[in-house]
Amino acid sequence: MDLLHNLGIGFGVAFTFQNLLYAFFGCVLGTLIGVLPGLGPVATIAMLLPSIYALDATPALIMLAGIYYGAQYGGSTTAILINVPGESSSVVTAIDGYAMARQGRAGAALAAAGLGSFFAGCVGTIIIAAFAPPLTELAFKFGPAEYFSLMVVGLIGAVVLASGSLLKAISMIILGLLLAQINTDVISGTARYSFDIPELTDGIGFVVIAMGVFGFGEIISNLGQPAEHREVFTKDVKGLWPTKQDFKDAWPAVVRGTALGSILGILPGGGALLASFASYSVEKKLPGRPGQIPFGKGNIRGVAGPESANNAGAQTSFIPMLTLGIPPNAVMALMVGAMTIKGIQPGPQVMTSNPELFWGLIASMWVGNAMLVILNLPLIGIWIKLLTVPYRYLFPAITLFCCIGVYTLNNNTFDVYLTALFALIGYAFYKLSCEGAPLLLGFILGPMMEENLRRALLLSRGDWSTFVTRPLSAGLLAAAALMIVVVLMPSISKKREDAFQDE
Repeated sequence: MDLLHNLGIGFGVAFTFQNLLYAFFGCVLGTLIGVLPGLGPVATIAMLLPSIYALDATPALIMLAGIYYGAQYGGSTTAILINVPGESSSVVTAIDGYAMARQGRAGAALAAAGLGSFFAGCVGTIIIAAFAPPLTELAFKFGPAEYFSLMVVGLIGAVVLASGSLLKAISMIILGLLLAQINTDVISGTARYSFDIPELTDGIGFVVIAMGVFGFGEIISNLGQPAEHREVFTKDVKGLWPTKQDFKDAWPAVVRGTALGSILGILPGGGALLASFASYSVEKKLPGRPGQIPFGKGNIRGVAGPESANNAGAQTSFIPMLTLGIPPNAVMALMVGAMTIKGIQPGPQVMTSNPELFWGLIASMWVGNAMLVILNLPLIGIWIKLLTVPYRYLFPAITLFCCIGVYTLNNNTFDVYLTALFALIGYAFYKLSCEGAPLLLGFILGPMMEENLRRALLLSRGDWSTFVTRPLSAGLLAAAALMIVVVLMPSISKKREDAFQDE
């Protein structure tokens, strides 16, 4: 009864005209941000922070939350249509989503992503409402050793999900980890591997690598083909909606992705990102129906599962922020900043001291997800119109948007030059048949892995056994070791090669 009473308070707050207006504004802005390559929710929320001084705390946070999960929807649009992931969690969506678009099935991919995200968002909201207090206990059990072990599992999972050669996948992850070392050391404050270039002391931005390797790399590889093979999409668009068989294939993946995302999103440290990779890995492992399209070639499960997982993770990532005051990602860190600006101390006391804010924000998530489906599904036809644009007009537009997006990150031309360098590297990866997704995961998890490894060793006074003496950490490392053993077994390895062999 407490839950229903609390949700009643929340919907009472969310359904006021002012809060509905700000939720709608946040969702529209978030979708636009997700669709525009390079301009992410972090930069937008950072730019909008000064404007919340004039707002009350509740509408301000509702608007910022709308931007966040609106960007999750929009990020999948560019990933599917032009192979440019708008968000780090959309990297996996691009693998099969873009393949579907090239087959004229972009509408089905976008609809699967939208409906899967809506279902996951609704479930994630219910989980926040029902389980926020007990789920914070799980997050409390995770120390530095457990986070390090969790990220090891994430990297091993990336090797398993990568198509083609295991050696190439491992090499890409190691390259990602090495690129992540270009920054300023957290403990000593010393610049590392910056080669006395001031712009590299803060590290390389995720958007720079994603744009270069995925966006520009794809453009260069397309331009390297004869004109008749250069079109990004086939002209034959086979309908805007998934078929009955698509729904049958996709809904179990949506349920599995939602469950994974809901659990992993709670964990501070990129839970929504890990969830999308984990979901894709799980879908690849599970047998499909006979005659289904292989993964990497346009399997709808490869879109529906990860999109559901990252949206559920985006919702449940509010749990550690609202209940512990721990921001699990950069967007949540900005939300904590917004709460502080409004004089609210993030942490367990928010639930009791500001129940209208706490439950109003949770109820607004459901309202926002409903708004996003109503907004996005009718727009599928508009996005599909992009398919009719000849490539000679499309690629300069993509290049322009990417350059603007990269430049606006830091208002620095160095980032644009660096993106051009990664474009050449991305083209080399394309020629060598190396996947970019494991590199990005290694790059994103690298700093967090290093930080938690060093913190765990500092707390244990240099005793490496801390990783195997703590039960949760030992269990995660055992799971990672089991994954390695399974994938190296001759029978599994042979099946994997058969599954991933190029057509």
